[in-house]
Amino acid sequence: MSLVTVPFYQKRHKHFDQSYRNVQTRYLLDEYAAKKRTSSRSSSQKSLSQKSSSQRASDRGSFAATTCSICAKRVSTAQEEEEEHEKKRRYQSLVASYGEAKRERFLRELAEMEENVHLARSQAQDKLDKYAIQEMVEDKLAGDRHSYLERMRRAPEILVRLRSHTVWERMSVKLCFTVQGFPTPVVQWYKDGSLICQAGEPGKYRIESKYGVHTLEINRANFDDTATYSAVATNGYGQVSTNAAVVVRRFHGDEEPFRSVGLPIGLPPSSVLPYMHFDVQFLEKFGVTFRREGETVTLKCTLLVTPELKRVQPRAEWYRDDVLVKESRWAKMFFGEGQASLSFSHLNKDDEGLYTLRIVSRGGVSEHSAFLFVRDADPLVTGAPGAPMDLQCHDANRDYVIVTWKPPNTTTESPVIGYFIDRCEVGTDNWVQCNDAPVKICKYPVTGLFEGRSYVFRVRAVNSAGISRPSRVSEAVAALDPVDLRRLQAVHLEGDKEIVIYQDDLEGDVQVPGPPTNVHVSEISRTYVVLSWDPPAPRGKEPLMYFIEKSVVGSGSWQRVNAQTAVRSPRYAVFDLAEGKPYVFRVLSANKHGLSEPSEITAPIQAQDTIAVPSAPGRVLASRNTRTSVVVQWDRPKHEEDLLGYYVDCCVAGSNAWEPCNHKPIGYNRFVVHGLTTGEQYVFRVKAVNAMGMSENSQESDVIKVQAALTVPSHPYGVTLLNCGHSMTLGWKVPRYSGGAPILGYYLDRREAQHRNWHEVNSSPIKERIFTVEGLTEGSLYEFKIAAANLAGIGQPSDPSELFKCEAWTMPEPGPAYDLTFCEVRDSSLVVLWKAPVYSGSSPVSGYFVDYKEEDSGEWSTVNEAPTASRYLKVCDLHQGKTYVFRVRAVNASGVGRPSETSEPVLVEARPGTKEISAGVDEEGNIYLGFDCQEMTDASQFTWCRAYEELAEDDHKFRVETAGDHSKLYFKNPDKGDLGTYSVSVSDTDGVSSSFTLDEEELERLMALSNEIKNPTIPLKSELAYEIFDQGQVRFWLQAEHLSPDASYRFIINDREVSDSEKHKIKCDKATGVIEMVMDRFTIDNEGTYTVQIRDGKAKSQSSLVLIGDAFKAVLDEAELQRREFLRKQGPHFAEYLHWDVTDECEVRLLCKVANTKRETVFKWLKDDVLYDTEAPDLERAVCQLLIPKLSKKDLGEYKATLKDDRGQDVSVLEIAGKVYDDMVLAMSRVCGASASPLKVLCTEEGIRLQCFMKYFTEEMKVNWYHKDAKISSSDHMRIGGSEEMAWLQICEPTEKDKGKYTFEIYDGKDNHQRSLDLSGQAFDEAFAEFQQLKAAAFAEKNRGKVIGGLPDVVTIMEGKTLNLTCTVFGNPDPEVVWFKNDKDIELSDHFSVKVEQAKYVSMTIKGVSSEDSGKYSIHVKNKYGGEKIDVTVSVYKHGEKIPEVSPPQQAKPKLIPASASGP
Repeated sequence: MSLVTVPFYQKRHKHFDQSYRNVQTRYLLDEYAAKKRTSSRSSSQKSLSQKSSSQRASDRGSFAATTCSICAKRVSTAQEEEEEHEKKRRYQSLVASYGEAKRERFLRELAEMEENVHLARSQAQDKLDKYAIQEMVEDKLAGDRHSYLERMRRAPEILVRLRSHTVWERMSVKLCFTVQGFPTPVVQWYKDGSLICQAGEPGKYRIESKYGVHTLEINRANFDDTATYSAVATNGYGQVSTNAAVVVRRFHGDEEPFRSVGLPIGLPPSSVLPYMHFDVQFLEKFGVTFRREGETVTLKCTLLVTPELKRVQPRAEWYRDDVLVKESRWAKMFFGEGQASLSFSHLNKDDEGLYTLRIVSRGGVSEHSAFLFVRDADPLVTGAPGAPMDLQCHDANRDYVIVTWKPPNTTTESPVIGYFIDRCEVGTDNWVQCNDAPVKICKYPVTGLFEGRSYVFRVRAVNSAGISRPSRVSEAVAALDPVDLRRLQAVHLEGDKEIVIYQDDLEGDVQVPGPPTNVHVSEISRTYVVLSWDPPAPRGKEPLMYFIEKSVVGSGSWQRVNAQTAVRSPRYAVFDLAEGKPYVFRVLSANKHGLSEPSEITAPIQAQDTIAVPSAPGRVLASRNTRTSVVVQWDRPKHEEDLLGYYVDCCVAGSNAWEPCNHKPIGYNRFVVHGLTTGEQYVFRVKAVNAMGMSENSQESDVIKVQAALTVPSHPYGVTLLNCGHSMTLGWKVPRYSGGAPILGYYLDRREAQHRNWHEVNSSPIKERIFTVEGLTEGSLYEFKIAAANLAGIGQPSDPSELFKCEAWTMPEPGPAYDLTFCEVRDSSLVVLWKAPVYSGSSPVSGYFVDYKEEDSGEWSTVNEAPTASRYLKVCDLHQGKTYVFRVRAVNASGVGRPSETSEPVLVEARPGTKEISAGVDEEGNIYLGFDCQEMTDASQFTWCRAYEELAEDDHKFRVETAGDHSKLYFKNPDKGDLGTYSVSVSDTDGVSSSFTLDEEELERLMALSNEIKNPTIPLKSELAYEIFDQGQVRFWLQAEHLSPDASYRFIINDREVSDSEKHKIKCDKATGVIEMVMDRFTIDNEGTYTVQIRDGKAKSQSSLVLIGDAFKAVLDEAELQRREFLRKQGPHFAEYLHWDVTDECEVRLLCKVANTKRETVFKWLKDDVLYDTEAPDLERAVCQLLIPKLSKKDLGEYKATLKDDRGQDVSVLEIAGKVYDDMVLAMSRVCGASASPLKVLCTEEGIRLQCFMKYFTEEMKVNWYHKDAKISSSDHMRIGGSEEMAWLQICEPTEKDKGKYTFEIYDGKDNHQRSLDLSGQAFDEAFAEFQQLKAAAFAEKNRGKVIGGLPDVVTIMEGKTLNLTCTVFGNPDPEVVWFKNDKDIELSDHFSVKVEQAKYVSMTIKGVSSEDSGKYSIHVKNKYGGEKIDVTVSVYKHGEKIPEVSPPQQAKPKLIPASASGP
């Protein structure tokens, strides 16, 4: 059977061919045929029997008709005989037929059984075949179904997009679009980005979807429905969207409604928004921003848009490097509420660039731009390169896509050696590396994609240190053939209907495809070649696949490249080409019907790089831009094939520490480098970048200092009339910015009121800022404007002044002060300076009042209650962050004159990085005041003032030196006359200034420091000191802070210089500043004063050491001791002398450490010069010890440890006595106190005993007992004592007074160790009761009957002798004495007699002992307190017999008899 792929519409049904169904029904057909044969056979037999019987009946009828009556009987007889014969024959026939039938039935049943067995076998075989075929078909169908599904799956694609509409109010509008994809995409509709919900406004919207055509109908549209509508189609392999604008117009009576007009599909939705004129002002702007990869940033501008309309707004557009930025998962935009912002949730270097915000309206475009710099994130491996960027996917097809990217800048890292490309299917997190070896160029063809699936890609760079972080993932790309869309055709039907079909449906029945056409090479590199071709035409309906073959030119043989995997895309990347060999290629197309003929052969192709690494850029020029930026320009490289851009590096001049300026290649040969340090000097270099890598570095630029570029100065301001007569004297303030160059002069223009033309006042520049204008008409009104000039040219003129009337001033009060300036603006204070009025009035100016107020406030406040004679005033107690304005009024004898012009507003707040004047002394001892200014320009100048009056250049007391951004004011001959306030200001800056008050204390400090420098001394790290060496040598030394190679020195002993000799070894290490003298033998003759004198250039120093009397004796003794120690250590000796400690087991251990021993060395322990019996220690361990357990006074004495061999001997002595013994006892007390048990109660017949167990106890330990915190002294009632294991307190005959808390205390010299017990309540009662019992028991034990002694345990006696057993008894009262034999009472007779004398001497006599007298004899002694008995064994032997061997007799042991017991 043929394995035909099941069509898509039959996938859910099981359709099989005829042969498959015959196999399935064969058993039923066979069974039906067998039944039919059986029924036909039975029917034929029945008809045959009926025919024979009817024939016999007819014969009988005809015969009867022809027979006569005479012969009837004969005939009848014959007939009967015949019938009988017939019956017999029939019977035989029936028997035979029965046997035959039986045989036939058996044969038939046997045949049927065989047929049934055969049928069962065939049916079983058929079923097995059916199951095998079904399983094979299902497996094939499952594989085909899966492959077909894989081929069918594709991301959504919009065939017909939405169109924009303009409608009248209350009309309905329908938006529709067509989308295809598999699985069927899910479509959602949005209005201005918000999801449309039909349930939210019932009846407003109707959404339908039929056959891939999706519609949104808006019923009865109103003005609020004007919006941008979007449709988003999504499935598991991608997402697409389309949008359109709907404009709802309001109907007026004189207008005719018309049908909606479709706008061009490609027109942006925003272009249909109604425009009007808007005035846009930027209130706050985003500036140059520096961030790192992975961080977040928001670029924001605050806007003022007029008029402010809720429903109509201008359009905000963001651009990066002049490319429109669209919202994505990385970038979010917001426009409204007076601000526009662009936010990045996770920055990558892809986001670096020049960002421009454009506000577009009918009135024009307002824009603002600033650069966003994105540095590399910290690498995962130190030294690894940064991540690649700008990942793009090109030429996507069914199973192929080309990925390109830009390389990272490696200014500080090692060069990139290649890249790894990773892919990930959309919807999963499974990243797969596409290439095994690093790719060296920034382009790679990725193959092996699954058709219809969507993928994202990322790239990682590799260098010698490791692998970089991955780049930002690319946009999702679907593995689809774009030619498939071009093969779609729309066929128009009647009316407005149309259908979309594939071109394949019009090509007819095409079986085997034709060969591909236009086979050519689209990409060539050293490692691969990309072939492209056009599908065959016609191609047929069946899916196409391609096979590529290659051949080395001249070989004549073809090799199939993709023999294992068929290619479905008209693109293929061929790898593994031999380097240097030319190849030709051809392509074959194939479908299920067969393989086409080969295509035309390509031209010979050799795998090689078509582009080369670019050459280095040309000359690099750096020019000034702002105070923190520099403009860098360069010549393009000579070879700039396929350039991706340039990287710019910078370096602080002289440091050779290069840093990247941009982290993403820029495409133009001019770049503004931001973030530089003002006043610092830099050099720059540039590298060109293309897909092959980076060029060599360009030549370095010239050194440039970072400062603002030269421009014309800003306009002067504050034009003030200072005096007026027949002329006018004018004054003005210096421009706020000089343009980076000194101001050369000023130009004045004037005009009369009501005149339009300005007239030049001066043709040559005026250097001063005060000028008298002549040639004026008295009584006329004039206004003036002033322009400043510098090297860059003449700046803009000032605003026209107010109208001044030309009339003479005659008032007695002074005119206005002018030129108000401010310096030293801090958080709560500032200094106001001004110039004296030109017109002084009728009398000289005597002082000034300074007024101030907050800006926009109505009332002026006066700073000083009394006029100040100075032309400056420090204003304090201002509020930080507030803005103030000031004015000054001059005072003379006639009163207060006119106020000055109100000053410009001043914000009371210290500038960031504000610096102050510092006071110091230079290397030559000159006192100076110094100030640094990093913000100064070429036109900036330092102005030093005393009491805010500028110092004259020829002042004999001061000297000013300025170098770059540093300036110093030197005092030539400082004295107390120089005390006061000094200030400095820097022109052409934002008010940089500072002041310093030189008081008397500070001047004295500076004078002292200056004197030290002018009259230097050599500082010493260490004064002259001595050191004694191990051999008894004495070293005298000192150390200076620093000594030059020309330094000289002298050693002087008792006013006599000594030189280097064997006796005095003198040397100097000038690198460390150490000067030393070593004396080998220090004797009594060396007493005296030791001095070292040093001279190094002008500097001097001296240090002395006096060794006289006790000081000298101490040095001498120590030197002798060290010498003796050195000699001692030449033989066996003690490295550590005898010392002791106490172990945890409370044993005293004597220790010493030996050194320089050998095997023959003998070690001995002695006590009081007697050899101590102990084991010899192992000298190789170097530590010897002697344990003294349970130290007591018997252990007092002198202990010695001796070492001796042929090299000498050494002795260490330790005497255990006096304080040493006491310290040992205290140390043992420390161990015992820590190990002491809690107090325990022991009751005795004498009383109650409190015991404390410890590891060791001796009476020498300092112990105390306390009762109720009162110390107890040993007495008859309370006895204190102890044993080796415990200390105890015996309370004799306790009473109620003895209740309470008892404390045992042991003192170890530092701490008291205490154990306490509360002996009261139940504890006392129980102890007291037990004491009473023990006391009674002891009394009974003392007075009971007992045998004191005299009886042996065994007695051996010869027969016939007399036995006398005698003992002494005791008891109070006198005890009763009873004798027993074999536990029976002895009957007294002449043979047995007992005698008791004085109630204590008892004897028993047996006369003439016989063998019958052998046995156990017992004596019982008892009184009312009890008693005891003693058993004596008597053994009698006959005369002449050997005496029995018994153990030597011992004193018999008594057995107690209780007081109540009686009998044996």
